[in-house]
Amino acid sequence: MITTFGGYSPRFFVWTEIMGMNHWPGEITGRSRRLAEGRLRSMIEDFIQQHRLPAEFYRDIEAYYLPLAIWLAESHQTNNTLVVGISGGQGTGKSTLAEFIGQALVQLGFNCCTFSLDDIYLTQSQRRQLSHEIHPLLRTRGVPGTHDVPLGMETLAALCKSNEQSRIPLPRFDKSKDERVPKDLWPVHKGRVDIVLLEGWCLGARPSATPLQPINSLEGSEDASGVWREFINRQLEGPYRELFNWIDTMVMLRAPGMEAIFMWRKLQEKKLRDRTGAGMQDVELDRFIEHYERITRNLMLDMPTWADCVLFLGEDHRVQGSWLSRGRGE
Repeated sequence: MITTFGGYSPRFFVWTEIMGMNHWPGEITGRSRRLAEGRLRSMIEDFIQQHRLPAEFYRDIEAYYLPLAIWLAESHQTNNTLVVGISGGQGTGKSTLAEFIGQALVQLGFNCCTFSLDDIYLTQSQRRQLSHEIHPLLRTRGVPGTHDVPLGMETLAALCKSNEQSRIPLPRFDKSKDERVPKDLWPVHKGRVDIVLLEGWCLGARPSATPLQPINSLEGSEDASGVWREFINRQLEGPYRELFNWIDTMVMLRAPGMEAIFMWRKLQEKKLRDRTGAGMQDVELDRFIEHYERITRNLMLDMPTWADCVLFLGEDHRVQGSWLSRGRGE
């Protein structure tokens, strides 16, 4: 059952209906305030400093991030592993949110494990083979079809079956080399796992409606026949659906629009160029993001209709409001 806003279902939500609304139950917000001002204060301050976040980010943590961690803790059932998915477009802050929640849950007494869809990308040789056999665009990592889905499911299965004696290797991918890290260098999670935090930009995505007409210059000029798009759709209908079925609770960071994602990624890339002298120029970045535009747009429309929790971001990249599905937060 899904909460509605002023007579609108979330499928047709009005943005102004949601902005600024916080639907955390009172007992959760009260506990969050007490923890933020007490036993977790130093952890929060250290987190903000380590990530070079603005001081005002403390408000986002107290009002949204920490209540979410508490809510997930209360959702956990003893002797079961809760798998939490964190989805959102590029640059929305998924890894920052996942890292904070993981640290907070550890402070609350839970054994947590965090990993990303980015950690199970196919190797360069595997993607090169796909690019020859199916479509050249599959050489670029990111879209459904460029992940090692069986590896992801094997890892989740091992984490969900973990016990005190477990030693579970966690996949890692080196983006600077565009290659998977050798298995003997993967970190190993030791012991049981209460809560798994799995984050990824296309996590929970569902197939596009047909016909798949081009929506940007990349699709129009480099996939005019639609082979690449159809392949991605088949992946979402089959293996990725099986992977996403492992998720018990879905959290979404919802950007205000595709334009904001382009803007945030360009700012990130500019900072990288200023700091290192390396990084994509705007024209290169536009083409790169166009690989993910279709799925990102679909997620922004579709996922708020069924996700368990949605955090709505403003143009300034700050959380403006939250929404919980009926029965989970009310």
